[in-house]
Amino acid sequence: MAAWASGVRAVLLDVSGVLYDSGGPGGGAAIPGSIEAVNRIRKAGLKLRFCTNESQATMAKFAHKLQKFGFNVSEDEVTAPGPAARKLMLEQGLRPHLLVHDDLLPEFDSIDKSEPNCVVVGDAAENFSYQNVNQAFQVLIGLEKPVLISLGKGRYYKETDGLMLDVGAYMKALEYACDVTAEVVGKPSKNFFMSALAELGVQPHEAVMVGDDVVNDIGGAQSCGIRGVLVRTGKYRPSDESHPDVTADGYVDNLAQAVDVLLASRTTSQ
Repeated sequence: MAAWASGVRAVLLDVSGVLYDSGGPGGGAAIPGSIEAVNRIRKAGLKLRFCTNESQATMAKFAHKLQKFGFNVSEDEVTAPGPAARKLMLEQGLRPHLLVHDDLLPEFDSIDKSEPNCVVVGDAAENFSYQNVNQAFQVLIGLEKPVLISLGKGRYYKETDGLMLDVGAYMKALEYACDVTAEVVGKPSKNFFMSALAELGVQPHEAVMVGDDVVNDIGGAQSCGIRGVLVRTGKYRPSDESHPDVTADGYVDNLAQAVDVLLASRTTSQ
């Protein structure tokens, strides 16, 4: 029996690269076995939360996309950086200059954006033009106290036609140019994981995170006392299993295999 599967009451699932690969004309494709794996988690009575750094759509559109692929998921089961950033800005009186994807803009409709006193960067995709990135730099460097908020810090992610640069690369460019440190509101932020646990009403030692990013999913979860299991789908690369800083609690071929191990452990312990 895998030690990581013992005593688990709640499962935190990364989405892109674990449930589906994004990209292509249909917006992506479900990874084989993942739809049924989610259903089996629910049927077993385990608590479930979808933990994503998705920042190319509002949560309503994101949940709808997953439903279109065949996943049983609702918007209120998703923990994502967009709503967390909005909450942070309201609490701190921040007025953002937004460098984000067009489809995420409605998430910030209620936020005052006049005379920006911070810059928010997300996975802007085609909006990451030189002109747009430089405009964000000019706003940030012109602030007396520069504030940079990043909706995640991933280096790259996988689409159906290959690996794509993620928000972290552009966050690092702005950090370097303006000599600032970004506040990350997505994974691997400890606040991100702890808010997901709070929604489920469980303690860190009762949860497992399943993801394809050894640093942001696995390392981020482990820093909070949550077990981390790395899937060999999505952005996974064989070198991740010998990462110098992060060692996953378990390695599985895909989400379906993770659920097999998890449910076998529950059967053994009963």
